[in-house]
Amino acid sequence: MTSPADHPAGGPAFARPRQGNFDLIVALFCSLLLISNVAAVKLIAFGPAVQLLGFPVLPLITDGGALLFPLTYIFGDVLAEVYGFRGARRAIFIGFGVSVLASVTFLLVGIAPPAADWPNQEAFDAILGFVPRIVVASLIGYVAGQLLNALVLVWLKERTPDGSLWSRLLGSTLVGEAADTTLFCIIAFGGIVTGGTLVNYILVGYVYKVLVEILLMPVTYRVIALVKRHEPSLHRR
Repeated sequence: MTSPADHPAGGPAFARPRQGNFDLIVALFCSLLLISNVAAVKLIAFGPAVQLLGFPVLPLITDGGALLFPLTYIFGDVLAEVYGFRGARRAIFIGFGVSVLASVTFLLVGIAPPAADWPNQEAFDAILGFVPRIVVASLIGYVAGQLLNALVLVWLKERTPDGSLWSRLLGSTLVGEAADTTLFCIIAFGGIVTGGTLVNYILVGYVYKVLVEILLMPVTYRVIALVKRHEPSLHRR
């Protein structure tokens, strides 16, 4: 039984939702991360086979995750710039937990016995039956890259004026994407993709992601300004 005190003004009591946009940004951040992890299963090659001094210049090799994954770093920049390292770290580990849950769910569904008249087990395993090393590579690269991205951005913010936002965004991206891309490519495909092809894969992925963030930097500026303007709890960290 509840007492009248539990129902102010005679109505039911509800907890107040958080003010600001942190929860919305985290939801978008996690959504982009999950979609990118599924898309990363497919390696993509652009262009004919071309070598220069024995090094494979073409085709350019990347994976399907490259389509959306750079956007997670843009959201990571927003989180670190507006909410500080503590807020960014919380979002990063929420994303980590959701990714682990998705991986375990896909694994359990994959090993569950299929119905006799369901013919798509091989297709399911090919797309969602991630091999363990790809899952591990994705999680290690993601955590290392995002934490470094947030650390570098906050470190630079404490040492640069507000007008130097571009340097914080660029510096954090260069460090975070380098760690993420290198760790993921080596752990996920080292030994499968080797030599110059592996170097090509790493460099193409890194340069592409950095260029995407540079091209979208004006958008990042506007998003950060919008979030700050509608964040009532904003204070200097």
